[in-house]
Amino acid sequence: MPPIQALGDSATAEQRTAGSRCRGETMSRRLLQLVMPVFPDRRMFRLHDAAVDPNAPGAPLPPVGSLISVNREQLWVGSLQEQLDVRVVIEEWDGAPPPFGDTWPEEAKCRLYLRGYLSIDEGSAGKAVHGLRLASGVGNYAVRVYASNREEAARRYAELYDAHRNPLADEFQQAKKQLEGLERYLIQLWREYL
Repeated sequence: MPPIQALGDSATAEQRTAGSRCRGETMSRRLLQLVMPVFPDRRMFRLHDAAVDPNAPGAPLPPVGSLISVNREQLWVGSLQEQLDVRVVIEEWDGAPPPFGDTWPEEAKCRLYLRGYLSIDEGSAGKAVHGLRLASGVGNYAVRVYASNREEAARRYAELYDAHRNPLADEFQQAKKQLEGLERYLIQLWREYL
């Protein structure tokens, strides 16, 4: 697995709030980027406020057949498989980032209330991240979730399993390692000021 990368926190408060100018318009800037593998236990992984128990009553329903399921403080992201690690990129922006258009085949949007810290939960595998400090602090966040290769990763793992039938064999494990990270997610969040 590649190491976790966190970028950001090097800009001053003035630089973060000023933005950059392009043709007279203010452009938003990325404050933080985290790139990491995440295991989709029970075909999902969960982003939530660090103070929230994702298994407590009132949690969202599992995202069966959809990309996301949300409540006020939790975002559950659905995968179509539960055998391969997925690649997740989380970005915090100082304003709405430019949309990606057609480069990501799946997109969903939501709003979360976060108390300045974000956790990523892998279910029975534990927390991938606990208490990542957000530069924008406490408040409502707009969130965009992009996904690619969800169906392809599930299909290729099924083909691999059908071809080898022994998941403990070296050939199977080597081929499985090639599929790790094929399924990708980009999660962008930014503070919404009302």
